Amino acid sequence: MLEVKGLRVRFGDFTAVHALDLTVGEGQSLGLVGESGSGKSTVLRAICGLLKPAAGAVRIGGDAALPLSRRVQMVFQDPYGSLHPRQTIDRMLGEPLAIHGIGDADRRVREMLDAVALGQAFRYRYPHELSGGQRQRVAIARALMLQPQLLLLDEPTSALDASVQAEVLNLLDSLRRERGLSYLMVSHDLAVVTHLCERVMVMRQGREVETVSASQLAAAQVGQDYTRALMVAAEGFRREA
Repeated sequence: MLEVKGLRVRFGDFTAVHALDLTVGEGQSLGLVGESGSGKSTVLRAICGLLKPAAGAVRIGGDAALPLSRRVQMVFQDPYGSLHPRQTIDRMLGEPLAIHGIGDADRRVREMLDAVALGQAFRYRYPHELSGGQRQRVAIARALMLQPQLLLLDEPTSALDASVQAEVLNLLDSLRRERGLSYLMVSHDLAVVTHLCERVMVMRQGREVETVSASQLAAAQVGQDYTRALMVAAEGFRREA
């Protein structure tokens, strides 16, 4: 579903991503983890066209990703900043359909609200009337309106409380199975990644450190010292004796 070859992203003289290769199969999910500044979110933005790569190729379903295909959509980290504060939920969900000339908006909006477990009572509300978890459900619904095959998830639960995180992760998991979606997900939280992704790529300074299965990561069966250090850091602060 997604093939990235030799991706390089530069900001002036600084190289943020160095000749990165990755693949995500149809119906599969890959997580990108690493410390802040490792290039994870930059990879997502280059794939969806928000950043112009200095080199490399991105293909979605065997075709060039640019011009951007309806087959790939992105869910951003902050549900407070990614929704227009002066638009109703109905307008936000219907807008992608209008842009692409897709009809039957009323039925599609109703079905999508039900699919993300919000219901019709939320249709004409504004973002400020919703909780953080509800806003992220709206963001997911908007991303799915064009029936994409690949979702790019940029830390979709990091701004939410722990209990709400679990609800959104379970929703994403069920949507992937029901719709045959492929996911490329960025997160700092190793538990979140192993819950939602079959494979995990560890990144550092814009490069791949190693790629392991979620089960290998959960069992600490990793080959690189950096990955081990990342796992220790994820367990929380430990005071030295």
